Amino acid sequence: MELANIFHLGIKELRTLLRNTTLLILIVFSFTVQIYTASRAIPETLNRAPIAIVDEDQSAVSARIVSAFYPPFFVAPVLISQAAMDSRMDAGVDTFALDIPPNFQRDLLAGRSPTIQLNIDATRMSQAFTGGGYVQSIVSGEVTSFLAHHRAETRLPVEIDLRARFNPQLNKGWFGAINELIEAITMLSVILTGAALIREREHGTIEHLLVMPVTAVEIMVGKLWSMGLVVLVASAFCLIFVVQGLLAVPTNGSLILFFAGAALDILAMTCLGMFLAMVAGSMPQFALLVMMVLMPLQLLSGGVTPRENMPEIIQAIMFAAPNTHFVMLAQAVLFRGAGLSVVWPQLVALLAIGTALFAFSLHRFRQFLG
Repeated sequence: MELANIFHLGIKELRTLLRNTTLLILIVFSFTVQIYTASRAIPETLNRAPIAIVDEDQSAVSARIVSAFYPPFFVAPVLISQAAMDSRMDAGVDTFALDIPPNFQRDLLAGRSPTIQLNIDATRMSQAFTGGGYVQSIVSGEVTSFLAHHRAETRLPVEIDLRARFNPQLNKGWFGAINELIEAITMLSVILTGAALIREREHGTIEHLLVMPVTAVEIMVGKLWSMGLVVLVASAFCLIFVVQGLLAVPTNGSLILFFAGAALDILAMTCLGMFLAMVAGSMPQFALLVMMVLMPLQLLSGGVTPRENMPEIIQAIMFAAPNTHFVMLAQAVLFRGAGLSVVWPQLVALLAIGTALFAFSLHRFRQFLG
């Protein structure tokens, strides 16, 4: 195996990639817009939900209720008339519409149980499911404090001192950004390497390589290091300038350790991309295979839902997937500041899986060239 041949074959792949506008746009989009979107648009988070209030009572308690809704969970409430409530909800302007009836404060002071109507636009499911509970809790708290003539905390027999480590603000956007970065590394490693091989087949240049004094190992390693380098550089740019810079997500651990794990994961996934490209006969078939393979890998790796929530048989099977160990390593290093003494099992597992996939893909690639 000649290192010069591997170097020049990799340079050839990089030059070819620079002429492929579609893949370049995909790389830029995956490591910028997609990361930002995943961090800002968490579906289960109630964030700046629009709410309108019909205040027919115009009392002190209704004013307290109106002033209790504020960012980041809600936007500043809009005071509207009862006639405008239905039309605004039909137009999708408001997600929540609260109607405080007349004589609400008088009925409260008289010991009656007045009713407040809350209309929810249930088509906005992510906000509707969680927002109703938020509104009920806010209204109940304001009414209780008004009747008690002071704001008081409910004293429980046992108090829990909550300390959220690694994410004190419980900001789901931090988790969304890191998880999307992991998925982008996994996806682009498969797509770029597989597309490079498919492109050789479709353009007929794979036959040109066969008549040159290069071996199958050199051809394969040239594709792996070039496409892997692109993904690694793009992920480094994303982590430093998008995740840490634009999104202000703090990272506690060693970036060198994280990129070492990323390099091993890229090795495994680029080999998987080569294998899928050899199985597929064309680019559309390759795209279908990528969707069939990547979706289960990403959903069951522990990045979307904890692995402990999955059946034990799924947990055991997913230990053979490289991105499962990469998710564990990335979360431990970037969030919890873990060192080499903690994540070395994941590094060893990534190295073993990457080596096995490389040997298997090389064997299949030799058969493919033959």
